[in-house]
Amino acid sequence: MTQTALRAAWLATAIAVGGGLTAVAGEPYRAPRNAYGAPDLGGVWTNNFLTRLQRPRGVVPLVVAPAEAPGAERKLMGSYKPDASTENVGGTASEWWDDAHLARVGGQLRTSWLVDPDDGQLPYTAEGKRRAAAFTKGQLESMDGPESRPVAGDRCLLPSWGAMGPVMLNSPYSALYRFVQTRDEIAILGESNSELRIIHLGATHLPDRIKTWTGDSIGHWEKDTLVVETTNLRTDAPLSQAPFFFTPGVKIAERFTRVSKGALKYEFSVEDPAIFSRPWRAEMSFAASGASLFEFACHEGNYGMVNVLAGARAIEREQAAAGRR
Repeated sequence: MTQTALRAAWLATAIAVGGGLTAVAGEPYRAPRNAYGAPDLGGVWTNNFLTRLQRPRGVVPLVVAPAEAPGAERKLMGSYKPDASTENVGGTASEWWDDAHLARVGGQLRTSWLVDPDDGQLPYTAEGKRRAAAFTKGQLESMDGPESRPVAGDRCLLPSWGAMGPVMLNSPYSALYRFVQTRDEIAILGESNSELRIIHLGATHLPDRIKTWTGDSIGHWEKDTLVVETTNLRTDAPLSQAPFFFTPGVKIAERFTRVSKGALKYEFSVEDPAIFSRPWRAEMSFAASGASLFEFACHEGNYGMVNVLAGARAIEREQAAAGRR
C-alpha cells in the first residue's frame, strides 16, 4: 500500500472507530444488510497499524491520549527495530513499514491488541515460555527435511506473521483482506500469501481426525456480530510466525462486528492451559480500504529451501570428516 492509502485508512479508523459506535448522536450504529439479510461485512479491510498483539514491557500504557500518540509511536517503533547486526538496507522498520500509526479501538488509541491480561503480555506457562524462547532462537526447526522447516517463512504454506489465523494478527505489509459473503459462508482472502479462509455458517465441525493448518471455523450471528469457533487445528507447528503455539486442548473464539461504515471491530480470545496460565483476550480494528490485493509470490521449493537443506548436509559432512580424523 502507498503512504497515501495507509494514511487514509488510518484517518478513516480514527474517525470511524473513534466515534463510530453511533451513527447519529444517541442512536446505535446498525450495520447494513446484504442480500441474505445478514450484517454486511463485505469489502476490503486493512489492519496495518503500529499496534501489535503485545506491548513491550514498561514502554507505554494500553491507552494513550492523542497528544501522547507521537511519542508512544516512536517508542514502539524503536522497540520493533532489529538489533545492530541487521542495520542495513531493509533492516530498519521505517524503511518498509509505511506511515504506521496506532489503531483506535472503541475510540481509544491502543498500544496493544491484548486487553486481558492488562499488562499486555501473553500469560505463558513455563512450557509456553520454553517453546516461545526456543522458537525465537530457531531451535524448534530441524534440518532433516522440508517437512521440519517453518511452515511460513521457508515452506510458504501459511502467511507470515499469523496474518490469517486463527487468531488473525497484523503484518507490516500485505495487510489487506477481502471479505465475501454468501448465505452459508464467509470467505476471507488475505493478501499475505494469497491465503483463503472459509467460515461456514451454522454448520457442524469436521471429524476430530481431520486437522488443518487454519482449523475448521464455524460461525453464527449474534445480532450484528459474527461469532466464530475454530477446532481441528494442527498443533505440530507454531501458528505461522505468531509468537505462540497451540495444543490439542485449545479453545479459540472470534467476534467480528461492523461498528461504522469504515470500521470493523475484531475480538478474539484463547484458552489453552498447556501454553497459557489463564485465558487471554484481545481487540483489534480493521479499517475499510479502497486498495487492491496483489499477488503474494511465495512458493515452496524455491532456492531458499534448497540452499537451507544443502547447507545443513554440507555441515554434516564436515562434522563427519572431522570426527574421522
